[in-house]
Amino acid sequence: MKKLMIYGASGYTGRMTAIHAAEAALPLILAGRTASPLAELASQLEAEHCVFGLDDDSVIDAALKDVSVLLNCAGPYLRTADPLMRASIRNGVHYLDVAAELDSYRLAELLDAAARSAGVMLLPGSGGSVAMLGCLAGHAAARVDEPREIAIALHVSGSMSRGSAISASENVTTQTLALRHGQLIAQSKADLVPFDFGAGAVSCFPVTLPDLITIGRSTGVPNVETYVHVSGGAFPEGDLSNLPDGPTQAEREANRYQASVKVTAADGTTVRSILDTVNGYSFTPLAAAEAARRVLEGEFEPGFQTPAGVFGTSFAETIADTRIIDIE
Repeated sequence: MKKLMIYGASGYTGRMTAIHAAEAALPLILAGRTASPLAELASQLEAEHCVFGLDDDSVIDAALKDVSVLLNCAGPYLRTADPLMRASIRNGVHYLDVAAELDSYRLAELLDAAARSAGVMLLPGSGGSVAMLGCLAGHAAARVDEPREIAIALHVSGSMSRGSAISASENVTTQTLALRHGQLIAQSKADLVPFDFGAGAVSCFPVTLPDLITIGRSTGVPNVETYVHVSGGAFPEGDLSNLPDGPTQAEREANRYQASVKVTAADGTTVRSILDTVNGYSFTPLAAAEAARRVLEGEFEPGFQTPAGVFGTSFAETIADTRIIDIE
C-alpha cells in the first residue's frame, strides 16, 4: 500500500482529517506550505511530513513520489485545485478534496478525459455537502421511475471556519445557477422555496452549489436546483482574517446539519426524503478520511467521479450517525 498525502494538513479541516486518518492507521504524509505547525502535528500523530508550495511543478512531482492518494484540504481551492489536480494526473495519483467551490468541479470536468487516460480518479468534494447531498439525491431518485427534476436544500447551522469564509468570499458568483436539460444556466428568479428538514417547512433561498454538477452527473437527472437555509452565524461579516479557526467541538455538537430533497418523475410523481447528520465541520473530515481509506484499498474509478457515484448512495450513512428518512 502506498501512502496518503493530506495537503493543508495543519489547517482547521485538514488537522481533523489527519487525526481521523491516523486513527484509521492509514500510511500518512502530512503536507503544506508552513513548516512549524506541520512538524508539530506530524510529531503528535507519528507521521511523515513534507513542506512545499505549489508554484513549481517539479517540486510537487518530487513530493508525490511515494503517494498514491492525495487529499487536498488547502483552500481557497481556486488557488490549489488546479496545480494539484494536474500534478496528480502527471504522477498517477488519485486526487480528492473537500472543496465547496464550483470552479473546482468545472476543472474536474475539463480534466476528466486526461484523468481517465492516466487511470487517475478526480474526486472533489470527497466530504462535506457534496457527499451529503449527493447520497440523499441518489437515494430519493432511486425511489421513482424516470426521475426528471431534483430540488435539494441544505440547512447550514452554526458558524463557519475562517478558511471556509475566506474561500466563500473569494468565490462569490453573481449568478444563481440551476441545471436545466443538462446545462448550467442562470435562474431568472430568486424566490424563496419551502423545504421541510424534519420540523416543519422553512424558507430556503436558491444558491449556486457544486452539487448542481455532481448530482446531475451521478444521477443522470437533467434538471437540478440547489437551495440553502441558514441558522446561526453561518455567514460572518467584517474582517474574515479575525475569525477563529473554526467552531469548537461544543459548537459543532450543538448545531447539526440537515438536508431535504424533492424528486419529480416523468409522470409527475414526487417523493421527498431528508438527511440528518452531525455538523458539517464534523462530517467533512470523517467522510474525507473514510473516502481516502477506500481509495487506498482500491475502491476507485478513473476520471471525474462523485462520492455517491463511486461509493454508492449509502456512503453518507456510514459517517457518524447520519440518517436518511423518507417522508413522502
